[in-house]
Amino acid sequence: MICTRHLLLKIFLILLGLTALSVCFMQSGVLKSMKSLLESRFSPDPDIVFHTPNIGPFLSTNRSSCSSKGGALIKRHVPQSQLDDILKRRAEEYRQHQLRMRTHFDSLIVAPANSPLQYPITGFTVSPLTKSVIPGLALHAQKRKEYQVSLHVKGGVLSVENNLDDDNVEGQGQSELNISSSSLSRLNHLLGRVTYTGTIYHIRSSDLVHFSFENYEVTFPIMIRRPTIPVLYDPGTDVNSKVTITTKTFLRYGELKVLIDSIRKFYPKIKIIIADDSLKPISVHGDNIEQYIMPPAQGWFAGRNLAVSQVTTKYFLWVDDDFIFLNETRIESFVEILEAIPELDIVGGAVSGNQYYFKFEYDEGDEKDGGCLKRIKKEYHQPLAGFDGCFLVDGVVNYFLARTDAVRRVGFDPFLKRVAHSEFFMDGLGQMMVASCQGLSIGHQKHRARGKYYFYRSQKKADGRKKLHHHFFKNYLKYIEY
Repeated sequence: MICTRHLLLKIFLILLGLTALSVCFMQSGVLKSMKSLLESRFSPDPDIVFHTPNIGPFLSTNRSSCSSKGGALIKRHVPQSQLDDILKRRAEEYRQHQLRMRTHFDSLIVAPANSPLQYPITGFTVSPLTKSVIPGLALHAQKRKEYQVSLHVKGGVLSVENNLDDDNVEGQGQSELNISSSSLSRLNHLLGRVTYTGTIYHIRSSDLVHFSFENYEVTFPIMIRRPTIPVLYDPGTDVNSKVTITTKTFLRYGELKVLIDSIRKFYPKIKIIIADDSLKPISVHGDNIEQYIMPPAQGWFAGRNLAVSQVTTKYFLWVDDDFIFLNETRIESFVEILEAIPELDIVGGAVSGNQYYFKFEYDEGDEKDGGCLKRIKKEYHQPLAGFDGCFLVDGVVNYFLARTDAVRRVGFDPFLKRVAHSEFFMDGLGQMMVASCQGLSIGHQKHRARGKYYFYRSQKKADGRKKLHHHFFKNYLKYIEY
């Protein structure tokens, strides 16, 4: 067991080093750096021939010209007087989108391995049912009368593009492909044109390529992914076009009025969205205020879902209906952090000086009984680099700025009607990056006597049991500690 751990650690460190090398290659010219690396590695033996594989700019995409006779060039429908500014904002939003969607191994890493076989060590990505060149394939071997390699896949077919009659290629369009040649240079030229085509449509799947030469064999993955279309929000030019304020109200119109008045003192034009499930709704009027009436007493999370579903801006600021904006309540400070760190999804502040945050400890447990979840208050993962007083956490207080698209992907479980807050962050664990920051403050109004409100607001013992039953099934948990 100890040896296995040491081996895994060594593999991880090697991958980490190769990742750093790939960044270097991309900055200084991929093919030039790769050729230099390989030549320095193999040049002592004059019988080894290096042929730069035909891998293009890595990750072969086989893109079309992206045009259609019957389509519309949508840029023409943008007001020309605004086009330059919109193009700049669009480019920046797309850059941030790419940063947010990336994974650690998005960049192709070609392995000049200890074996003679060169291949994309981290695999590569293809579209379903689409022919794509396998990048980085090559053979480095001492001189022989004949060189022969074999490739095998399970869920697709292989072929060599533009194969000539005199090329010794067997298995074109099949799951196993054999290539041989008396010339290593010619063999590598053919390997540079090997393609993979999936035969089963699936938007998120994978296959394995087995690549062999004599007694050497390597295996690398193919990720089959349906490309996703970016969803971007035009941030406009000021905070009013970037942020919508959202809240949920129930039987607290007096507190809601105080909240709105305080917002308008500092942000007279920002949009406010109210989800209202009061027993007898009262219309709330004002410029740029949208009030959505729900069936009575549907609960907090149902209201959150409704409010967030109507947001059209990049971010929304969640506030409770009994909060109050202060001189220190600056939405721009939230925006500055999220704009600087595209990977972040939520930034929380403090309510009346209480910077409430927590992290989860989660153990998946076993397949039979489920996992264990524990919420630990006032603990964080690590400080947020570049922002003093900010910490990476798993959950924050009810005063936070969030990316609209990220929260919509997770959603708020409408089953939870009364006491619910951590449950949203439970559902988002591993899907959202969350931070808590000092200095982002909002006030809390004094509590008023509200008999009927507290009757609905307080969780009964039966409600608590139902909620635990719900987590048992929904989250596959056997143990939970708040």
